[in-house]
Amino acid sequence: MKKAFALILALAMVFAVTACKPQVMDGDGMVNEAEPCTLEVFAAASMTETLTELQKVWNEKYEPDIELVFTFDSSGTLKTQIEEGAVCDVFISAAQKQMNQLEELGLIDTQSRIDLLENKCTLVVPEGNPAGIESYEDLGTDKLTKIALGNSDVPVGQYSEEILTYMGIWDELNSAQKITFGDNVKTVTKTVAEMGADCGIVYGTDAAAAGLEVVAYPPEGSHSPIIYPAAILANTEHPEQANRFLTFLQSEDAKAVFEAAGFAIAH
Repeated sequence: MKKAFALILALAMVFAVTACKPQVMDGDGMVNEAEPCTLEVFAAASMTETLTELQKVWNEKYEPDIELVFTFDSSGTLKTQIEEGAVCDVFISAAQKQMNQLEELGLIDTQSRIDLLENKCTLVVPEGNPAGIESYEDLGTDKLTKIALGNSDVPVGQYSEEILTYMGIWDELNSAQKITFGDNVKTVTKTVAEMGADCGIVYGTDAAAAGLEVVAYPPEGSHSPIIYPAAILANTEHPEQANRFLTFLQSEDAKAVFEAAGFAIAH
């Protein structure tokens, strides 16, 4: 009788532990659990706040045994690091260009690639707007002394160059040395916030996170669509766990965080 009671008690404890662990249904409706591991996630700097917030949701509600380690920087810098052999399981870029280049080199799992988010470019000014910049047209006038932009390997810099070329003032601003370049969107945002420039072009999400005043949006059709693609690296040692993370980024919980920050869900 004692042995039977002990067996029942042991089984009850097993079921209790199993019930407390997050369980994920696979395509056949069967419960499965991923092995504990650490996922190295390289992501565009403009995702710093949202992914940091989602990391808590991931570990508290979805996968407590899968640690996320983020590296945030410009998509161009991250792409170069991946090409040079940096350990990375998932890459999220702020533009298609960098992801396309990695795909051409066979460095990502093409089947895993998704378009995750959309963003907007904004013209922002520091507190008080000392230079009185109110539109993109003002950038071609004497109101502007200095504008902060991302450099040429940073997606926000590439979008900015497209906008200013469309406006017909890119060459003029360059020749007049009115541009100060930043190595990622956070650097550009900081430069404007600290009044190191009269204005800057950053993503809407970064403007909101930094509390910068948005004075204008670029003309329609003046730049490529701002799409954030995500993909698993071809050489990842944790494909199942990485796939779970990509699935999580498309969940209702993740969408709520992204939309609250100003991102739009890509379609």
